[in-house]
Parts: sequence; structure tokens; C-alpha cells
Amino acid sequence: MATALIPQLDITAPSLALPLSSISHIGQAFITVTPSTYDAALDWITSNVTRLTISVDVSSLPTSDVRALLDAGAARVFVTLEQLQVLRPGIDDMRLVLVLDMTHSKDKIIDTIAETPLGVYANKIKDLDFVTGWLKEYGTSNRPPVYVSFGYTPTLEEVKTIASLVATPVIPAELLTVDSKAYPGLLSVGDIICTAATSDRPDGLLTTLVVDERGVGLGLVYSSAESVSESLRTGRGVYQSRKRGLWYKGETSGAVQELVKIDLDCDGDCLRFVVRQKGAGFCHLETATCYGNYTGLSRLQKTLISRKETAVEGSYTARLFNDETLLRAKIMEEAEELCNAKTKEEVAWEAADLLYFALTKCTAAGVTLEDVERNLDLKSLKVTRRKGDAKGQAPAPATEAPILMKRFDATNATPQQLDDVLRRPAQKTHDIMSIVVPIIDDVRTNGDSAILKYAAKFDRATTLTSPVLRSPFPAELMRLDPKTISAIDLSFENIRKFHAGQQETEDLVVETMPGVKCTRFVRPIERVGLYIPGGTAVLPSTALMLGVPALVAGCKKIVFASPPRPDGSITPEIVYVAHKVGAECIVLAGGAQAVAALAYGTESVPKVDKILGPGNQFVTAGKMYVSNDTRAQVAIDMPAGPSEVLVIADSSANPAFVASDLLSQAEHGVDSQVILIAIALTEDELAAIEQELHTQALALPRVNIVRGSIAHSVTLTTASLESAIDLSNAYAPEHLILHLADPAAAIPHITNAGSVFVGKWTPESVGDYSAGVNHSLPTYGYARQYSGVNLGTYVKHITASELSVEGLRNVGGAVMQLAKVEELEAHRRAVEVRLKWAEERGVKA
Repeated sequence: MATALIPQLDITAPSLALPLSSISHIGQAFITVTPSTYDAALDWITSNVTRLTISVDVSSLPTSDVRALLDAGAARVFVTLEQLQVLRPGIDDMRLVLVLDMTHSKDKIIDTIAETPLGVYANKIKDLDFVTGWLKEYGTSNRPPVYVSFGYTPTLEEVKTIASLVATPVIPAELLTVDSKAYPGLLSVGDIICTAATSDRPDGLLTTLVVDERGVGLGLVYSSAESVSESLRTGRGVYQSRKRGLWYKGETSGAVQELVKIDLDCDGDCLRFVVRQKGAGFCHLETATCYGNYTGLSRLQKTLISRKETAVEGSYTARLFNDETLLRAKIMEEAEELCNAKTKEEVAWEAADLLYFALTKCTAAGVTLEDVERNLDLKSLKVTRRKGDAKGQAPAPATEAPILMKRFDATNATPQQLDDVLRRPAQKTHDIMSIVVPIIDDVRTNGDSAILKYAAKFDRATTLTSPVLRSPFPAELMRLDPKTISAIDLSFENIRKFHAGQQETEDLVVETMPGVKCTRFVRPIERVGLYIPGGTAVLPSTALMLGVPALVAGCKKIVFASPPRPDGSITPEIVYVAHKVGAECIVLAGGAQAVAALAYGTESVPKVDKILGPGNQFVTAGKMYVSNDTRAQVAIDMPAGPSEVLVIADSSANPAFVASDLLSQAEHGVDSQVILIAIALTEDELAAIEQELHTQALALPRVNIVRGSIAHSVTLTTASLESAIDLSNAYAPEHLILHLADPAAAIPHITNAGSVFVGKWTPESVGDYSAGVNHSLPTYGYARQYSGVNLGTYVKHITASELSVEGLRNVGGAVMQLAKVEELEAHRRAVEVRLKWAEERGVKA
């Protein structure tokens, strides 16, 4: 495939005009990695490799760090000549691009790239004429790829010039847009793509092949620069009809298409649209494709999805999808029969049976063939090969450093030294508000239409017609495995019991002096908005932790908000929890747009009085902004930051338990931090914990993320429990786990922590899900000032005063004197006029 352009991203500062959802429609991304951004880049590549072809400039990295980026999924790395000479023996030239350096002779560069597929990169060019002349000399066909970036802000015509010479322009994302009307000063992605394409038709229309995510051809259509730009803008399949102009596929039939990606064939004379087809199919004859129905695995997947939805309860088909033991037995049986097959026909037959039951497992888990193939593609990108045996987890490559927390002796450390070693990873918030505030203003001004726009833009939910799912929720939206329902119900009841135990059953009444009665009573906050992160994730635990206390507190209006999936739905687990807690509706939105909808209200979304719930940096920034906007009149629960845990362990601790607790937080993200405080442990005891941490980490799917987190985590050694508690209180962790011989004895001395997990049988995981305590907790040291979410988070206290004449006489003199001191005469007279009136009439009581 030819590459029309590559957006260059700053992963710490997303572009508002070209968000990641739009970049995914281009299918390409370029990032530059330095030693200081290495961990964050590794995490970003891992998170985005299944939807983007990622190019990485590694020219400032040590060569030893490059392989891990390729293993994580980088499609190609841009390297110096010196790096190339080290990497080339073990890495395919098609994965390498040489960054041109004018300090090397022309002959040396030619010798390096001659008769190889090695690409070249002209970085930050200044002289366009020189480069175009060189490209013309180099030729436009039968040569390796050429990439060009500009050392200045180019015009659209200059970018088109590079693209027309079959070179790939690398353009900063902040200079690009898919919506030229909204951002008229930026470069149109659609125009650049169409410049790289050629047409032999008199009308200039571009031949366009439409395929699904597996590459199966659905049909042949035509495109124009206008239709390509409109497709990128809307995230839908939009084409050019030769008779009717723009053709929005499925506009009347309902068979709409979600755009996945647009690219070109190798000669640039045919566009390819990769789409998710909805409805009956692509063809007007209501078949999946214009060439008939699906065959092979695609047909089997469609059949299994239908059977899962329609299987009669208790039937063999239904049991296959719901009985894990039965399905496991069938898979193992078919695998054994395949291994025993001898002839070509037997192998084909048994392989088909195994694929049937393997795909049944996938369908039951909500995994598609597209998901499987993306993972196969990811495996093919690895350059570090595992051992050639079949024994469990392969060991880490010998070149990789052990996953090890640094140690620090806190026994005689100064306060400044401790502050330095316990400092949390910095939060990069400087550019977030510039993205968040325009989104909030848009939702406040344009309401539902803005929410739907952002759902299509960020969540790819292009078919939504309403931003709200209202109760009562249809039963078909809450279809769950009975085991999942049982787990949710058990967790619900435990959380309910614990929060019900926090209720204040009586008003507080105090007579501060004769005739002066002061009372305090509790009332629920009437309207609460609960944000549950989601989209592709399933987080019923957060829905429970936020929804159950609201129910117990008696909040009159409970509103959920969660990002929709691309088909516009919400995960059934969240819908089921919303049903159980009596939520009025679920707002189908995520990010700052969801926060804005809850804070200000829209035509469909009810305004709330308080917003609660965790989220990414955009959610957190949105909550902070609306809580300080007097137009919103809304409160929030607490500030948020990366997850963290602090473990205190003495010689009684089980090393495997301690390591597992540290890793349970380290896998959240590279910005998470874990702290171990070791009380008088011997070298052997410390080494046992470190070995367990390394071994367990290698078995985790998110091992690369764990590496990033452990890199800024630390083990503190100290001599006594008293000093360990002092260190913990100073750090104020979100989660505090006590692996102590007598953990209960430490509790009275703990002053700062979000939640405490007492003893070796209490992993933090139970607090996340089912014990009953709440997992929405203050992070980043805010446990010094904030509590975690609890029943009190959902209520307010109102005070009342009631005085008799006697009471006013008793307290009135003090009130009048203080009012006089503060020169508030009306305050003073409000007491005086009453006392005078009572005295004149002889009122005694």
C-alpha cells in the first residue's frame, strides 16, 4: 500500500483539530521518542498499535532501546547511519528508515541503500526545490519509500508537491484537519490523500475498493476529493455518485458504514476504504457484499453471532456459549484430534472443527476475527523471538534489565532526601485545558448536537440519534452471563451494607445555653452525575462504587455517563448496575463532553448538582473547570491522579503476596507508582520479594507498562514500624496495604490514606470489587485533605438555630457587642429591637 501522508504526533499534547480518532482513519502516525519520553511512548504504542501503523524516530535513543519499540508494535523506526549498522543484521530492512545526514558523503549513503528496500527520511527540509529535484532524479516507481518533513510551516501546495512525487509527507498533526470549515487555516487531509492518488477517468473520479476489517471486498465505488473529505469529517462511508453527487452510504436503508481507514494501493490509482458495515450488508440486494454472502471464517462468525443471540435456553448451542467447562472440553478434544490427524483430508477436517469451537470461544467472549487478526499482525511485528519450546512463559531476553525497584535507605535520610525519593511522576496538564475548554463551551452552547458530534468523533459512534438511554432499560441491553450477574449482585449487597452502616439515624441537637437550641440534620444531594469510564472497557465495579452509595443516600436523581461503543451501545454490565441503583438515564458520552453535559444540562441530559467518578486527564480537567464555573453551580468529588499503592512489610510477610500487591497497581499505567516500606528485612528477605516481583511481572500481559511504572517506584528500608508509619503518613497513599505480624495494631497510628488493607489475606483487589469499601479514592497525596467516596459524599448537612426569649436574652448581649465591633449596625439592631419589644410587653418566656 502507498502512504499518502503521516501525521506527526506529540503524544503528551493531542491536537484538537486532528484527534486520535481522525488520525486512525488515516491509519498512520509518526512519533519521536527520546530517553525522557521512552516509557510513555512504549505505553502509547502498545495502546494504539492495533489501529495505527506507527513510525518512530529513534535517532536520539541508545540502539539497545530500539528493539523493544519494534516488539511493542512500531512498524518502522527512523535511525541514524550509525544505529543502522548495529540494527541491520537482525532486523528486516523494511522496518528501518535511514535519517539522511548531510555530514555523510553521498557515496556512503548510496552504498548503504543501493538495491535494498531501505527507506530514507529527509528531515525538516528548508529548500523545497532542491528536494523535489532530487525526488525527480530518484524516480517515482520501483524504489524504496521516501519520507519528507518540513523545517517550516508548509502550504497545502507544497505538501501536494511532495505527495505528487510519490514521497510521503510527515506533517505535524496540529497543522492538519479533516474539517476545513471549522479550521480554515489548516491543511486538509482529504486533499492531501487525493493528491497522492491518480485517476485515468475524464471526470477525475477515483476508483475506490470498499472492504471490511478483514480485507474482504464489499464492492466497488468512486470517490472525489469532496467525498473523501466528507468521509473523514463524519467518520462514515461517503462516496461520489456519478449521477447524484455525494452518496452517504446507508442514509436511507440504514446500512451505514463506520469508517475505519482510508489508504491507497501500491500504484496510487485506487483508494481503499476499510469500513465496519452495518445493517443487512453492503449490496442493495441485502447481501453482505456485491459478490454474494460471506464465505469461510467470515460466514462462520456471522452464523455464531446469530446463534448466540437466538439460542434456546438450555439447548446444546446455548450451553456451548455459557458453559465454560463444556466448551473447554470440546476445544481440547478437537485439538487432540487435529494433532492425531495424518492425511491431508483429515488435517483439513479436524482443523475446521477446532476453528469452529475456537471461534465459538471468541464469540462468547465478544472477540471478533478482526481482533484475532490484529493480534496476529502484532505478533508478526516482533523482532525478539521467544525460545523454541512449549514450556509456559518464555524468560525475558538476556539483554533486558530485571524488573527491579530501586532501593533507598530511609533510616538516616533528611526530609529533603525523602521528599525527592517519594516525589510522584509529574502530571502534564499544561495543554489539556486548551483542548477541554472549547469542548465544554460547545456542549454548553449546542447541547445534544455537540454531544452526538463528539460521540462520532472520539468514540466512532456515528449512528447515535440521541445522547441518552432512559430507564426503564430494555432487558435485552442487560443480557449477562449468570456468573457475572451473581458477582455483581454479591458486590452490590456488600457495598450497600457498608454504606448503609454509615447513615446518621438521628439529628444532632445541642442546647448550647438555656433557651438556645442548635440542631444539625442530613439531607441527600438531590441530583448526582456518576461518570463511569468505558467505551471498549467494562467497568461495572466503578458503576457499583458510585451508584450504590447514591441509592443508599436517597439521591432523587441518579444519572450515569459513560462513553458509548462504536455501535452506540453501553456494556450490559453498566446498564444492569444502572437498573439496580435506579438511575434515571445513561448519558452516552465520555471525556470533557460528558462532564459538561452533566454540569450544565442539555435538551436531553438533566443537570446535576454534583459530579463524581474517575477518568482520564480530560475528564479530570473538565471536572476541575466546571466546579469553578459559577454558571454550572456544580460540585465534584475530589481531584484525581494516577493510581498508587504503598505496602508496609515486616519479616512475617509472604514475598509472593507482597509482589502481587505491588504489581496490581503497577499495571495500571506507566505513571502509576508503587512504594514498598521494608521494616528491618534482611538482604535475603528483600531479594525474595524482588525476585517474586520480577518473575510475576514477566507473566503479565502488560509487562511493558509495569516496567515503566517500576522505573519510578522505590523500596524504602527502615528500622521500625513507627518510622514506617511516619513515612506512609507523609506520602498519603491512595491504597495502603499492611503485611505485618500484627497489622491491626498499626491502624490507630495511620492518619493519611485513602483506604487501608489489613493483613496478608486482604489484597487491594477485594476493595476494588466486592468487599464493600469504596474504590473511588484520593490519589497524588490528596489523602491528606480528602476522603474517598463514602455516604457522606452524597449528602449535605444543614444546621438550624431555635431561641426562646430567655435564650435571646442570654446570648443577645454578646451578639450585639460583636456586631458593634464589626460595625454591622443592622445586625446589632436585629437583636436589640426584639429584646426591647419583649421588655416593653413584659414577655418572660
